[in-house]
Amino acid sequence: MHTRLFSDEHEMFRETVQKFVAREITPHIDRWESDGSIDKDLWSSAAEHGLIGLSVPEEYGGAGSADYRFRCVVMDELAQVGAAAVNVALGGFDDLIGPYLVDLGTEEQKRRLLPKLCSGEFGAAIAMTEPGAGSDLRGIRSSARRDGDGWILNGRKTFITGGRRADLVIVVARTDPDAGARGFSLFLVDKGMDGFTHGRALDKLGQRAEDVSELFFDDVRVPNTHLLGEEGAGFRHLMERLPKERMSIAYYGLAAAEAALGWTIEYVKDRHAFGHAIAEFQSTKFTLADLSTELDVTRAFIDRAVLDLNEGRLSAVDAAKAKWWATELQQRVISRCLQLHGGYGYMREYPIARAFVDARVQTIYGGTTEIMKEIIGRELIAPAGR
Repeated sequence: MHTRLFSDEHEMFRETVQKFVAREITPHIDRWESDGSIDKDLWSSAAEHGLIGLSVPEEYGGAGSADYRFRCVVMDELAQVGAAAVNVALGGFDDLIGPYLVDLGTEEQKRRLLPKLCSGEFGAAIAMTEPGAGSDLRGIRSSARRDGDGWILNGRKTFITGGRRADLVIVVARTDPDAGARGFSLFLVDKGMDGFTHGRALDKLGQRAEDVSELFFDDVRVPNTHLLGEEGAGFRHLMERLPKERMSIAYYGLAAAEAALGWTIEYVKDRHAFGHAIAEFQSTKFTLADLSTELDVTRAFIDRAVLDLNEGRLSAVDAAKAKWWATELQQRVISRCLQLHGGYGYMREYPIARAFVDARVQTIYGGTTEIMKEIIGRELIAPAGR
């Protein structure tokens, strides 16, 4: 599997991940999907096996590896069993929260928070999206105004992944309404702060095991020590870290599509119609050939982007290309694979059915396909030497 991307060390790690997934995840997926939540002890168990906190320095309780390929191994194995919701749940720290705290946190913030997050004791979320501000983050209306030695935070956030479980939330708020993109800051809001409340768990189409909720902030007093990064630099901090988030969405999209093709090849070999295995029909072979080729071509681009991310040279534009292309391909591949399953593909007991609904959000969160194309197009027509 992707031998040019992974080394022997990654493959040894893969064996650990496979055993963990088989023991701790696969037997429980259906129940978690039905319950709408994942067992809380999964995070601590994943931490014990080195599956979270991968890039956090060892001094703060992490694995201390800047090699993003270890996270890719985790995504590969979760995709193989159709555990999209678990990938989002476990990956939220490594793909989203961790980079903000490691890169921007003060020494006090890192020592207070990272060990508990790396051990799975704490949950965390990042609150960007609002009812009136999704991909366009400049539309954020949540605000924080200075008050003595702290801030008063007000606002409402929605579609927050892991919001109900979170002991810590990184909140994006407007701190200067007249400063445009330089008027946003990031704040660390702890569970239990007066005025911070959780709204309802949202009823989603797919990835039903992972909680997504609303969060409310009503005159929440946040001390200066809970400002994350520079005041007024919140938008820049987000832009600098969104490429990694988008790369993670892209990578999982490709891994999920590859897994779906594998399930489908096995299915059409075993399923018979008109006296023959479905795999023997020319239309089936042509469909599989199309999908396999598209996936291989996309794999070459994604693998290169992973290596670029490792080297710190993945551009926002290439991350946008990876994100929109891989997730749109994921939709096409899984849809055609479901068709080859016939009526059984519509039954939730088959992994292809869950993969179909789980995939739909991939072209939406982390920036919609349309926003990704806007980022790419804007760069293409920018004046030379800009």
